[in-house]
Amino acid sequence: MTVQIVKKAAVSRRRQTAYRVFAVLAALAATGLVMALAGYNPFVVYYKMIEGSTMTAYRFQETIHKAIPLITLSLGVAVAFKMKFWNIGGEGQFYLGAFGAALVAFQAPELPMWAMLPAMMLAGMLLGGLWALIPALLKAKFGASETLVTLMLNYIAIKWVTYLQYGPWKDPKASGFPKMPKFADAAVLPKVFGVHAGWIITLAAVVLVWILFSRSKLGYEIAVLGESEATARYAGMNTVRTMLIAVLLSGGLCGLAGMMQASAVERSLSDVLSGGMGFTAIITAWLARLNPPAIVGVCFFFAILLQGGSYLQTSMQIPSSVAAVIQGVVLFFVLASEFFIQYRIQISRGEKKEVA
Repeated sequence: MTVQIVKKAAVSRRRQTAYRVFAVLAALAATGLVMALAGYNPFVVYYKMIEGSTMTAYRFQETIHKAIPLITLSLGVAVAFKMKFWNIGGEGQFYLGAFGAALVAFQAPELPMWAMLPAMMLAGMLLGGLWALIPALLKAKFGASETLVTLMLNYIAIKWVTYLQYGPWKDPKASGFPKMPKFADAAVLPKVFGVHAGWIITLAAVVLVWILFSRSKLGYEIAVLGESEATARYAGMNTVRTMLIAVLLSGGLCGLAGMMQASAVERSLSDVLSGGMGFTAIITAWLARLNPPAIVGVCFFFAILLQGGSYLQTSMQIPSSVAAVIQGVVLFFVLASEFFIQYRIQISRGEKKEVA
């Protein structure tokens, strides 16, 4: 008996979607089985997660608050991934964006809101983009691995914010606690329909990234470069310039997410600002296949898991880490579905062949 892995012919987009939806449902079923073995009713647990994330105006707003930075981070990651530039540094770019916003808020607290917020956004995007540009330049000049460099830069960015929190920017009015002062009111994003205005900025970013990918020359160059650098060069594209612009945009979007989180949610800067969202964005961008509208749906689903997981802790005394377990199982099953989308297992017995 011989077992072979054979490449499938092209699978339709509809069938690919069906595979992935089935994978998510299978993941939820598998997680539910684990919960049942642990003594919990999975149907009650899932209902409580939905209840804790959508059933009241406040809980729904908190879910949206979690979705906003996750969507923006995922868009940033998607721009780099589209080009096969593996930006694992969304977390660090997020913190540098938040730092840029805080720098404006703390150094120019007298600015009016109409000048303060655009300045904070510009500073956040600029610093996030420049932080992402470091590994891009190292790759262009020395062929350095962007995966490793972006990953290590995350820790430098977080430690920089920690240094500020415990040192130069420590609030003297905090009775010795390591925390930074709150932003002035002019530095806080206003609310629109009960949710901070970041949701408008995020939806605008979704539209702009969709236009970039599907309607622009730069987006076409990014896609071609992602498919084949040799083809891009043969077509006369300036591959280094395209890479640097795309990476600058990728980091800028991640920095924008940091600015919104610092301004609207924390109203300050902190070394626990992200909660690991920069790493979660890698998963959500990949699960959405780098498609901006799909990113919105995937990130909202993950925001429900995050908010619902927190609610489980208070309503059922179940650790909030259950949400992280569900995320991990979903990712595992979707990865498995990708294998079956692209390949099939062929079993041969003598002259007869069975296909699984």
